[in-house]
Amino acid sequence: MQLRRSFSLAIILMVAFSSICANDHTHPVINSSLDTTGLPPVETKRPNSDYKSAFAGQTRINGVKTTTPYTVEKIADKLGAPFAIVAMPDGRLMVTIKSGYMEIHDADGKLVKKITGLPDVVYAGQGGLLDVAFDPKFASNKIMYWSYAEKYQGDNVTAVAKAKLDEAGGKVENVTVIFRAAPSTTGNLQFGSRLQFDKNGDLFVSVGEKFSPESRVQAQQLNSLLGKIVRITTDGKPAKGNPFINKPDARPEIFSYGHRNPDGLDINPSTGELWESEFGPRGGDEINIIHAGKNYGWPVITYGREYSGQQVGEGIQQKEGMEQPVYYWDPVISPCGICFYKGNAIPEWKNNLFVSSLSGQHLDRLVIKDNKVVGEERLLADKNTRIRDVTYLDNMLYAITDSGDIYRIRKK
Repeated sequence: MQLRRSFSLAIILMVAFSSICANDHTHPVINSSLDTTGLPPVETKRPNSDYKSAFAGQTRINGVKTTTPYTVEKIADKLGAPFAIVAMPDGRLMVTIKSGYMEIHDADGKLVKKITGLPDVVYAGQGGLLDVAFDPKFASNKIMYWSYAEKYQGDNVTAVAKAKLDEAGGKVENVTVIFRAAPSTTGNLQFGSRLQFDKNGDLFVSVGEKFSPESRVQAQQLNSLLGKIVRITTDGKPAKGNPFINKPDARPEIFSYGHRNPDGLDINPSTGELWESEFGPRGGDEINIIHAGKNYGWPVITYGREYSGQQVGEGIQQKEGMEQPVYYWDPVISPCGICFYKGNAIPEWKNNLFVSSLSGQHLDRLVIKDNKVVGEERLLADKNTRIRDVTYLDNMLYAITDSGDIYRIRKK
């Protein structure tokens, strides 16, 4: 009887492992150090192509499941069409609304103040008011920065402005535009854009390549700011130490290039490195670690296809001198804002990367070890809504949806 049970258990395990491999064209790596091991990949849909990943675990890694009890609360709803939710230095939340204003909310979701007086935005397509960031000395100077789609020279650009926040008056003062991602174009898609301060007080700005065939090739051109991550000072000047400052015919603001539509930035608290999320076309959404002067490949290499189903360019995924993503998705989840969980309340989440997913309609949790993704989980999938952005604040995560709902996720 014992022999029969052992044989039956072996058959069950063989079938389960075969099912896992059938769902993963790259063969998942089972990592015994995860909080819950051996789960199949969370993605079960067929990929758009038979492209082979560059290394094991680059896509469709094995699933994990959070074991610490946590709770999800809707604390605000129907705020409009938001783009960003960002933790303020004083423990509150700033929400940007794409039509051109911001809202301060307290940690329980209550509206504190509407902020107006910002420059006009191009509120069309994927344009509008985008991200917001706070000066490292915000507590004393009340200066904040925001990115937006701006009408400029008859066309439009991704721009960054700064101003002093007058919270009592519900407005901003002394607005100055410090950066424009030239050249301007007629398109209203793929502006980017996220903002992230580094440890030196310089500002990273992610800029999309504006989608059109004419503009996408500029992601590879160093005389254009399209399809780039730039690093500037708080006055909009090229940051000291930028990799192309002394290179002829190159924009000195550029930090990295070869990007499609980078809509998420955050600093990994365990390494100090800049991580980025990037929309692919049909397949090929990416997570990247951003290093100075590196080329991230678009549109020369990609794990995605054109929306028509045709290959992009030569249909290659690897090329010498071009960086590989740490992780990619096929089919897409449409990764937008990202943040690392920096607290200890849910220990298994510490230094995990959380990715807001639009078309995937969930909050993606990526377990990171030695700069590799070793596990993936989908949260908020039961909400059946597009998650636009996510931020970390005081051991909690706050996620905002395209319909303007704010969800707070915390230990139960």
